[in-house]
Amino acid sequence: MYRYDTHDQTLVDERVAQFRDQMRRYLEGKISDEEFLPLRVQNGLYIQRYAPMLRIAIPYGMLASYQLRKLGEIAARYDRGYGHFTTRTNLQLNWPALEDVPDILAELASVQMHAIQTSGNDIRNTTTDQFSGIAADEEVDPRPWCELVRQWSTFHPEFAYLPRKFKIAVTGAEEDRAAIQVHDVGLRLWRDDAGEVRVRVLAGGGLGRTPMIGETVCEDLPWQHLLTYLEAILRVYNQFGRRDNKFKARIKILVKALGVEEFRRRVEAEWAHLKDGPQTLTEEAVAAVADHFVDPERREVAPEALEAFEALRAENRAFARFVTNNVTDHKVPGYKAVTLSLKRREHSPGDVTSEQMAAIADLADEYSYGELRVTHEQNLVLTDVPVDRLEELWQRLESLGLANPTVGTLADLICCPGGDYCGLANAKSIPVAHAIQERFEDLDFLYDLGPLELNISGCMNACGHHHVGHIGILGVDKKGEEYYQISLGGSQGNGASLGKILGPSFYREDVPSVIDKLLQVYVGERTPDETFVDTYRRIGLKPFKERVYA
Repeated sequence: MYRYDTHDQTLVDERVAQFRDQMRRYLEGKISDEEFLPLRVQNGLYIQRYAPMLRIAIPYGMLASYQLRKLGEIAARYDRGYGHFTTRTNLQLNWPALEDVPDILAELASVQMHAIQTSGNDIRNTTTDQFSGIAADEEVDPRPWCELVRQWSTFHPEFAYLPRKFKIAVTGAEEDRAAIQVHDVGLRLWRDDAGEVRVRVLAGGGLGRTPMIGETVCEDLPWQHLLTYLEAILRVYNQFGRRDNKFKARIKILVKALGVEEFRRRVEAEWAHLKDGPQTLTEEAVAAVADHFVDPERREVAPEALEAFEALRAENRAFARFVTNNVTDHKVPGYKAVTLSLKRREHSPGDVTSEQMAAIADLADEYSYGELRVTHEQNLVLTDVPVDRLEELWQRLESLGLANPTVGTLADLICCPGGDYCGLANAKSIPVAHAIQERFEDLDFLYDLGPLELNISGCMNACGHHHVGHIGILGVDKKGEEYYQISLGGSQGNGASLGKILGPSFYREDVPSVIDKLLQVYVGERTPDETFVDTYRRIGLKPFKERVYA
């Protein structure tokens, strides 16, 4: 993992002191609400429906065990004993007291964490593949490049007040697990025939009120020019992005209005002033960052341990289910990555208690060299588990309620906090998620359905990524009443697509039955080994619509 140097630590400590003074002056009435707003949002502080909310940055989803332990301590001391992992791999505290926020930031700084630029019209947390560095299909480890982007974008004086928020995602694998096509900028790292790193740059993707798939701006960018090219894109956006209407202020609107060819021309013209300038990357600069991402000293796993693992998997059905759904192959023989499901009916999707955070941190130390990852599906990953300890880990997870063998199934749904917390939401998301989980909890049925992504958002801001769910659910307001709109056919990986609206919206209590009817169509129409989204793409919207609205 990346560890702060003296410059990083000084920067974060000074920001804590600065915000502490700003908070003091605000509470004393020396700063108005209007003046305080831009100060608090760039420190991740929102005013939600019932209380403040603090969004804590987890850069590119990487967490050390001691950091997770600290997050649990903070949630217990300053909040209500839990935190919420988001689709941007951050952690949100939903109930902190306003006057406690500077102390929380100071606690975070003690473990090399912060809340900088987790809100506001700036460059937000860069995200990547949760299996970066260990995935078998990875061509380039994206973590050092994410860190370079983080350092470049943090406190960038030119991009502190963009037309709207700006999000970047990076992948270096054949399978896009970072959803780069639905980000303001998506970066696909690859290697040419000579082994040199190249970058495919996409721009203009995004969800929200006007969802769009990003378009390729540069197919073959040499790695040395990554930051200068990003700078050119942000300059074009900052200059020409709309500021008169926040709903039309994202870069996707600009790319669509100009057309990708004209947008590319303007970026290239701006880049001409930056190319080969001071921000051009060198081998030394990249190596200095890459040196922070060193593989742990993994012990060798004996071949007989692999045989014993496969034998246990064949004998123990419950363990086999867990392995099939929650365990991912590793680039190193004898090791696996284990996804911990944060989707239980007792809690909101993505929520984890202080006690669980402490226990998971202990498990990371004991089984995964002290490292975890946060996924944009709102789960956690232990990245380096030897196969001869998988059964033992599984039993420990069972005792904590974190071994639900449902990752990648209908039960592994994505859900924003919705109207239970967010002041922007049109409807509640969490009760809908719980109702669906309760309706479809039979494991045999879930496994028979196969891979199925269901995403729920409480409003058009799409924090629950409903546009790219195989089944998407959007909360809408009709004359003060909560309704839910269903869309089908979205996907977030390679060949990403946006879902199409099924038809008129539904009452909350009807949603589980609607989902049931959609699944009946799929089961009746699918061919052998065909997934839900593939069946939808083959037969189209009409059969689903006819069944639901019959």
